[in-house]
Amino acid sequence: MSKQNYKKIPQYLLIKMAQDNDFKAIEELVRRIQKEIFGIFMHLCKKREIVADLTQEALVKIAKNLHKLKNVSKFKTWANRIAVNLFYDELRKSAKQIENVDINDENQAEEIKDDSMLPLDKCLASELGCIIKNSILTLPIDSRIAIVLREFEGLSYEDIANLTKTNINTVKSRISRARLQLKNTLHDYI
Repeated sequence: MSKQNYKKIPQYLLIKMAQDNDFKAIEELVRRIQKEIFGIFMHLCKKREIVADLTQEALVKIAKNLHKLKNVSKFKTWANRIAVNLFYDELRKSAKQIENVDINDENQAEEIKDDSMLPLDKCLASELGCIIKNSILTLPIDSRIAIVLREFEGLSYEDIANLTKTNINTVKSRISRARLQLKNTLHDYI
């Protein structure tokens, strides 16, 4: 089967094929999930090098452990759990919290791909993105993980509770506190 054909295969079939050691299926699954995993780490970590390392490590772990996935419909949640666990592991490894990002570092601002935006709008959107990201990075780690998974990854409260191994009411409380803290921090910008 050509690489082009793998792009058209539904995810549940790709997972089954990957579990049967079809390496092109594994490659396609990793390609499909890599942006999401990278995005999770970008919102949780403060250093781009750590984000890249954790993303790579998570993708390898996902590929190697696909055979353990029982319910293919839970692939996204399962993959996100691997990412969150790796992040917790990284926090445990470092005695201190991951260092702050320099908001003036041009490499940290994500590029805006919408060519219809005016240059000033692009600049403001990029600057606002950095301000929002830095505000998220000031949140306590548990709240940061909960708000990122809810607002950026679109996970349900139940999925977040399962991922973080906490009670659903705890998740709701963390998200509520995070939203309030972000609202207070960002009120001058939004």
